[in-house]
Amino acid sequence: MNVDLATAFDAIAETDPLVNAITNAVTVNDVANATLFWGGLPVMSDDENDVVDMVAGADGLLLNMGTTDETGVATMLAAGRSAIEHDVPIVLDPVGVGATPARDETARRLTSELDVAVINGNYGEITALAGQTADVRGVESVGDYSDIARDATAVAADTGAVVVASGPTDVVATADRAFEIETGHELMGQFVGTGCMQGVTQAVFAAAVDTPLDAVLAGTLAYGRAGERAAAGAYGEFDGPASYRTSFLDAIAGLDAAEAAPDEPRVTELR
Repeated sequence: MNVDLATAFDAIAETDPLVNAITNAVTVNDVANATLFWGGLPVMSDDENDVVDMVAGADGLLLNMGTTDETGVATMLAAGRSAIEHDVPIVLDPVGVGATPARDETARRLTSELDVAVINGNYGEITALAGQTADVRGVESVGDYSDIARDATAVAADTGAVVVASGPTDVVATADRAFEIETGHELMGQFVGTGCMQGVTQAVFAAAVDTPLDAVLAGTLAYGRAGERAAAGAYGEFDGPASYRTSFLDAIAGLDAAEAAPDEPRVTELR
């Protein structure tokens, strides 16, 4: 299956989408830079007194649960309600779901009380959201997830969102369709923050591309291709995960639709 990367890249360039990211303290700078490097405008408002008005003028909203406390949950709910009122697509990154009851409850509230357009999580998080047994340690997914396409589809059916399950092979699902995207590089998993940056990548693409499924397929493919191009040395030599991280960010900034397009189709429809 071919993904229309050119249209997606053009839409971002024409829109310059403003994306408000409520994200975690660990990766806030990476999330802001990834937004900017894709062609969006980042704002990191996370105060309940400010975020409602900020989201009202935004084009996309990311809700990342990485370091969420009670105040943070209230802020995310307020931001999400503003997004719904102003027709701003919401991307939820359910970081650490399956690890603690508190995170499970936060994800339940966000998905039940808000109209979420995209859910972006790793295999373990998406499996946990589907109500299945998942092995999530801290915020990392471990274990075997041979039924991930089934579970991603179940989460999509339950929430109405387009679901991304990131792992060795990314899976994108709606309530009645599932796709496997073979892209990316193992080095992307060797430094902290790639999951968070993938979440805001979905927010940038969803802010500019009209159809959530088209946005997510393009965003997921482009993100993985940036990792591949960086690993191939197209954006400078690197000696380990720290210097690869710099090349990866440069790849996000430098990638265009032609370079993002793989030599052969990488997206397969499973159902």
